[in-house]
Amino acid sequence: VQLQASGGGLVQAGDSLRLSCTASGRTFGYNVMGWFRRTPGKEDEFLAVIRWNGGITAYADAVKGRFTISRDKSKNVGYLEMNTLKPEDTATYYCAAGSPNWGSIRSTGMYRTWGPGTLVTVSS
Repeated sequence: VQLQASGGGLVQAGDSLRLSCTASGRTFGYNVMGWFRRTPGKEDEFLAVIRWNGGITAYADAVKGRFTISRDKSKNVGYLEMNTLKPEDTATYYCAAGSPNWGSIRSTGMYRTWGPGTLVTVSS
């Protein structure tokens, strides 16, 4: 499966944005879809993950309550709804797919497929 993230852009602080991650192929083929972000000079940051079958979710503390992950299995698309955006949310956002143990969902190395990132810029 290949992933393609979209929906990034330039927004103002306090705005909302929804990112999409479209998975090619007839079936998703992995257990989870995760979202990460990357800022120059920093390590990749785990944001959220959703179990493709069942819809169980988990979030990083930094985004819990502001970001919501979801998926539409019929369309093979995952989403990351981001609310009350802050300038520190500025980053390139990536979706990823894999079948990690639930205890390893925050580890980038556990994901097998990554899409090209989409840039989110939040101005103050």
